[in-house]
Amino acid sequence: MATRNDPYGQFNFQVKIDGIVVAGFSEVSGLTTDTNIIEYREGSENVGTVRKLPGLMKYNNIVLKRGWTADTKLWTWRKSVIDGKTQRKTGSIVLLDESRSPALSWEFREGWPSKWEGPALNAKTSEVAIETLEIANEGIELATT
Repeated sequence: MATRNDPYGQFNFQVKIDGIVVAGFSEVSGLTTDTNIIEYREGSENVGTVRKLPGLMKYNNIVLKRGWTADTKLWTWRKSVIDGKTQRKTGSIVLLDESRSPALSWEFREGWPSKWEGPALNAKTSEVAIETLEIANEGIELATT
């Protein structure tokens, strides 16, 4: 009998920085790799098209959003960059299956907080105050368990 291969829910994930699970995030985005395209045409070719060669790899900033808490570790990490003492770290975004076991993860390397944004405050709403952190990185790898 064939095994069903259902997709994973996007709501079931963890964020680890230096191997430690960091407080619950409500949203993660920016898990993107991109390769610049180098267009090249040889002078001896009579074809009306160009060759497309892979160029430099780029990795987007990873954007983390979470409800504001008394935990200031992310701000302290960002403050080290502001103070000129950048601390590069490894980390991962781990997607969990229905039993909350790791299914796969995106591992990033040489990450450091390039942007921190505090919550938008509005006395007319009852929404959670959200903290946003962008992590610049030098590589993302997909790892399956």
